[in-house]
Amino acid sequence: MANTQEFPAFKLSGFVAIPGIAIVAGCGLWLAKSISNLNELASISNAQILGIMLIILSSILLAGSIAIEPNRARVLIFLGSYVGTVREAGFWWVNPLASKKLVSLRVRNFNSDRLKVNDARGNPIEIGAVVVWRVVDSAKAIFDVDYYEEFVAIQSETAIRALAINYPYDTGEEKEASLRGNPDEINAALQQEVQARLEVAGVEVIESRISYLAYAPEIAQVMLRRQQAQAIIAARKQIIEGALSMVEMSIERLSKQENINWDESTKAAMINNLLVVLTSEQNIQPVINTGNLHS
Repeated sequence: MANTQEFPAFKLSGFVAIPGIAIVAGCGLWLAKSISNLNELASISNAQILGIMLIILSSILLAGSIAIEPNRARVLIFLGSYVGTVREAGFWWVNPLASKKLVSLRVRNFNSDRLKVNDARGNPIEIGAVVVWRVVDSAKAIFDVDYYEEFVAIQSETAIRALAINYPYDTGEEKEASLRGNPDEINAALQQEVQARLEVAGVEVIESRISYLAYAPEIAQVMLRRQQAQAIIAARKQIIEGALSMVEMSIERLSKQENINWDESTKAAMINNLLVVLTSEQNIQPVINTGNLHS
């Protein structure tokens, strides 16, 4: 497939070209001014013919005047061939016989619908994204794809689907990336995926990010209970690890006291009571036996 590269078209300042066209039109009117009715057409002179031709020529040349707004461009096509792009803002004169396709270079948003796909673990999820993009090569946008705006929409949704099936919605492992747990990494991967697909259309992806993410309604309640259970397990694990650390510190400090003498059974009871106090969700006040005290 041949790729078309944008290049600047030939152009003149409209403020220079228009006075020249006006002079041509004025000369034509002056040469043809003696023709007052159709009966005189059979006896017109060569000068008058030249005047008529100059008037027609000036009308054609006037069609080459274009005004370019900021962040807009005109793609020029002459006899089926691409002859360049005018993207500088201002008033210009270009080939009057070329067709002039308008292309917006402004930043635009594509907000996808909520797409239902399966994640990397086969769970049905709903996902949506926002893609911020703009045209950077007007020739590619016009000639290499049909309807580049529709192309952006379709390829962006395809990239979102491709991203979703490569990552799980959520995971309990810290080292494994997930759609919900690693938003920065996911957004960067989405931008790279969309850019690769839109390169052919001369489109630059400025930013892409996940705008909606949820489990599909048919499994939402089940997965919510699963997330709650995982959160409870993680919290209890952290509580137990903290309690064990505190018990270890307490036993070590008590063991250094010379006036405390305890056997292994007493130490085990001490550890058990401390763990009960530190890990219980209710206020518990056990009687702690610290062994025999000697003054």
